[in-house]
Amino acid sequence: MEVSMLAMAIEALQIIFDPMRLMFLFLGVLMGLVFGVIPGIGGLVGLALLLPFTFTLDPYAGLAMLIGLGSVTATSDSIPAILFGVPGTSGAAATVMDGHPMARKGEASRAFGAAFTSSLIGGLFGALLLGLSIPFLRPVMLSIGTPEMLAITIFGLTLVASLGGKNAMKGIIAACIGLSLAMIGEERNMGEWRWMFGSLYLWEGLPIVPVALGLFALPELADLAIRRARVTTNVEEAARSSQWQGAKDAISRPFLMARCSGIGSLIGAIPGLGSAVVDWIAYGHALRTEKGASETFGKGDVRGVIATESANNSKEGGALVTTVAFGVPGSASMALLLSAFAVFGIVPGPDMLGKDLDVTYSIVWSVAIANILGASICFLFVGWLAKIALVRPGILVPVILAITFIGAYQASNSWGDLYVLISMGLLGFLMKRTGWARPPLILGFVLGGIFERYLFTSTTIYGMSWMLRPVVLILLIMAAYGLLNPLFKAAMRQFRENERRKIRFGLADNINWLELSFSLALLAVFIYTLVSSLSWHIDSRLVPNVISWTAIVALGIFILARLFVQIEAPEGGAGENMSMDLSGEYEGIDTSTVTRRALIYFGWILFYFLLAWVVGLLPAMGLFAFLYMRVTGRERLLTALLIATALFALSYFLFHFTLNIAWPNSLIGQWFPEIRDSRLLRIF
Repeated sequence: MEVSMLAMAIEALQIIFDPMRLMFLFLGVLMGLVFGVIPGIGGLVGLALLLPFTFTLDPYAGLAMLIGLGSVTATSDSIPAILFGVPGTSGAAATVMDGHPMARKGEASRAFGAAFTSSLIGGLFGALLLGLSIPFLRPVMLSIGTPEMLAITIFGLTLVASLGGKNAMKGIIAACIGLSLAMIGEERNMGEWRWMFGSLYLWEGLPIVPVALGLFALPELADLAIRRARVTTNVEEAARSSQWQGAKDAISRPFLMARCSGIGSLIGAIPGLGSAVVDWIAYGHALRTEKGASETFGKGDVRGVIATESANNSKEGGALVTTVAFGVPGSASMALLLSAFAVFGIVPGPDMLGKDLDVTYSIVWSVAIANILGASICFLFVGWLAKIALVRPGILVPVILAITFIGAYQASNSWGDLYVLISMGLLGFLMKRTGWARPPLILGFVLGGIFERYLFTSTTIYGMSWMLRPVVLILLIMAAYGLLNPLFKAAMRQFRENERRKIRFGLADNINWLELSFSLALLAVFIYTLVSSLSWHIDSRLVPNVISWTAIVALGIFILARLFVQIEAPEGGAGENMSMDLSGEYEGIDTSTVTRRALIYFGWILFYFLLAWVVGLLPAMGLFAFLYMRVTGRERLLTALLIATALFALSYFLFHFTLNIAWPNSLIGQWFPEIRDSRLLRIF
């Protein structure tokens, strides 16, 4: 059996190295890199677009092309995350945490080198796992039920203790916000409508893409708009030597890459979790285990980039394990791949280990070769990519913002996507300004619905005995350790260093009124969520009520502490309000100027939305970019005109002709319906 498997692996390698099949694999890789760079698009859209074109190919070439695209999207999505703080996909949100601060320090090339190397190693790890584990993993996967899935979800939620920074209370409250957002929509078990406000858009809940882009993209673009300075002015660091330094950083930390690649493969193999959470779990793991990480993560620590990127790419190998071995897609992308299997007459399951073993190993080789090609292409152009950080913000902000709007609209092709984008952008900006970490929120949002679904199923089938299953007990113990260990370490460090803070009771002298107002607003929201859910069925309101009560108690304690308790940190010690998030402070800019520029920035966003409502989303892109560059960016007329025209032309070709997006109806389209009859003018 071993000899035959080895022989089949060699035969599959020869099949893939056919020049024509290699060409299709290369084309898939190129498309994957492009779709990964564009915020909000991702591999799912690319696979959906590419799938019909593979039906006329042989199975090896068709699958190689699809897998080539899906394998490298997570490689290139780090490019906008590092340069602009805008995640190319939801799976790159954690890369923003340390990648973007590195770019702002002039270390963009180093961050790219570390990211691409980690992506390559992670992708190869996933391919190796896929090649070795399928014959042995089947009995293990069949023994995993909903209680084990629930325990894994609980373990993921315990990361809020690490991702919340120095103030654990803020992390818990932020996670409650995300969990509450995940409860919006129809409750699947009892059919209860929760906080839909009569909107059919909210029926399926909030899409992850506009939520992630709003929380992380809009606030970082706001930083550029408020500072009115380039991402970096350091040209010398954008050199190839810095790129190789990043690669050395990754290679010198093999155990970190191995651990995070293992996490990525494991989470990728679990249906329902997927790419939106794997990077945060890997980031939280690195934050807990790496020496001194609590002081340097979020400030431009290369280890944060290594952890997230190695996990991001390895997840594809894990997702392919369950897809190939059991026909259970680990993600939406894998579901599309299953449809390709059906077209090619391939049946997932035992046949993939028997008569179709050559197809299985051709998939393994495709994953490995795609990651090598993707990383090589990115390394080749990394010097040019790093120089994008030198572009003036008057040009950068409107261009990235315009693309972000269209990326968010891809979630469900609805105006509601843009409402969510803007709302989450305001929330993310306020959280960043007041020192509230956003990672616990997005983690809670991704895991909230999964947690509730597994909890209902587990308790319905097993009652409370689900907690007594051996694997569940082990995972719950690990979760408790992960939750309490950061608090214990902080207490021990404070004791050893004799940094006991002086606590004084009474009305605080310096109250942060913005933070206090934000906290009171959150308290009012959670009181509303609690009261409004009292009429629901007990099964529908159980989890939302627990979340609301937890948030209300935590907010009450937090507000009282801010008003009546003053903690004097020791000289040179870390501040109490340190947040495991990007800094929201603007050195050298007074508060009134920050407020005025923030209002101008969000005023432009509102103008873009209104303009899209009048003339259409795609035409509004070019007009908005031109007006922003002329008015706020103060760019020359010819420069603004050329860039806006090029942006519109490229977007028209990619989004309208290639992706064939169904654009929302505008006022012009309603007034002149004959315009929309033309394929060329169906953008209104």
